[in-house]
Order: sequence, then C-alpha cells, then structure tokens
Amino acid sequence: FESTIHGVRPTKRAELLALKAGLAFAELRQAAAEIARAKGHEKGGTVIGAMPLARTHLAPAAVAAFSAAHPHHRVSIVDGAYEDLLIALRRGQADILVGALRENSAMKDIFEEPLFDDLLSVVMRPGHPAEKGALDRDVLTSFPWIAPRATSPLRVHFDAMFAALESPAPEDVIECNSLSAARVLLINSDRLMLLSDEQIRYEKAANMLVSRPHPVSNVARTIGLTMRRNWRPTAAQAALLAALLHSEVGLRS
Repeated sequence: FESTIHGVRPTKRAELLALKAGLAFAELRQAAAEIARAKGHEKGGTVIGAMPLARTHLAPAAVAAFSAAHPHHRVSIVDGAYEDLLIALRRGQADILVGALRENSAMKDIFEEPLFDDLLSVVMRPGHPAEKGALDRDVLTSFPWIAPRATSPLRVHFDAMFAALESPAPEDVIECNSLSAARVLLINSDRLMLLSDEQIRYEKAANMLVSRPHPVSNVARTIGLTMRRNWRPTAAQAALLAALLHSEVGLRS
C-alpha cells in the first residue's frame, strides 16, 4: 500500500496483482462449469454489463430466450457507468459488455465486436410544439434539452448535431444518462433529447413519447459487444452470445 492525498491505496503493482488474481479466479469458475457439463450437470454463470440501450430490450430479450433453454446457467445483468463496467470486465467480475462501442484501441486486453448501427432521433412528448413542421436550427435551439453526460458517445453526437447546424448547444440543458429519469422529464416538459428509437420502443408503443428523424442526416452509433481478448466462453456462454446476436437480428427486422 501507499499513502496519497486521497488516503491509503494499493500500489500499482498491487492493483495489477489484484487484476490478475481476479482473472485467475474467473478462469477457475469457467473450468468448474466445463467439468460439470462434461459430467452431464450444466452449471456456471455469466455476468452481462448492460449499457443504456442494451438494458432496455437487447440484453433482456437475449437472456429470456437463452434461459428458457439453459435454466441452470445463472445470468446476471448489471448496469452502471461504462467506466465502472469496463473495470469489472477487465477484473473478471463481468464477462460481456453490451452497448455503444468506444473503440478502446489503447487497451490491448479487450476487443469490441460490432453488432449493428443504431440510428438516432430527436425524442419528445406527444403534442410537443416541435412534433410537426420543420425541425430546423431555430426550432431546435428554442427548446430546453436533455443531454448525455460528457464522457458518453451519445454526447459526441449531441455536440456534433449543433455544430452541423452551425449553432452553439442550448444553455438550458439537464445532463442525464438515466432513461427512467429522462422519460419523466420529457413527458412533463417541452424538453428534447437525442436518442434512438430502440431505446424508447416501449414508450413509443404506449404513446408516451414520439420521435422525429435526426435533423442533419442518418446519424448512427455502433452497438456491440466488448469482451476480454483472451476470454474463451464455455458452451453455455457461447449459446448466450448467439442469443445476443439473434436478439440483435430481431431488432433490425
């Protein structure tokens, strides 16, 4: 350990040891699951780190389909900030991350597998003044907004939209990465938000929210899987990965 201005914390070598130890224990759990399967007793588990879009439908739909065929394989869906989920993945505390890709080329121990491109829309409440008519710069800058937090890929698209419109971003902005909180804000105000239709599929079906196409062009972010580079899934985990892929195909059909 070492003393810092923030208190006592592990040294960098100790943190690296903890990282490697966590991965070693994760591999032992994988081995136990494979041995049990060889004996005819399926067991084991998978932890999925789900980012905002993935946890609205993609991950739950895949897990529901998978669990029907593999009832003895334990699946946990956890959410949180991307940075926290990435730490859990690298430590062996999570097996797969599902959501918007970050292109972390500097991290050699992880890799990203794209699933699909997710088109973005401007979301609002039904009956909003901007629901009909031109969705131009004057309209978009005359209403308050809900914006993603600064470190998210969606924030890059938010800022790029106003840059393309040659307009500064609105000053009346609430930063929010929680869809449940954003839903309440959108329904009860004239705020706008840049989201994908996939994230609000149930709200649109219930006529709680509506959306309009991106005002600049067909703008999309890449949704995919993030995994450890040297991770070798068990047979059950491979089936879960296939279920995630099948669920993605269902989204696009």
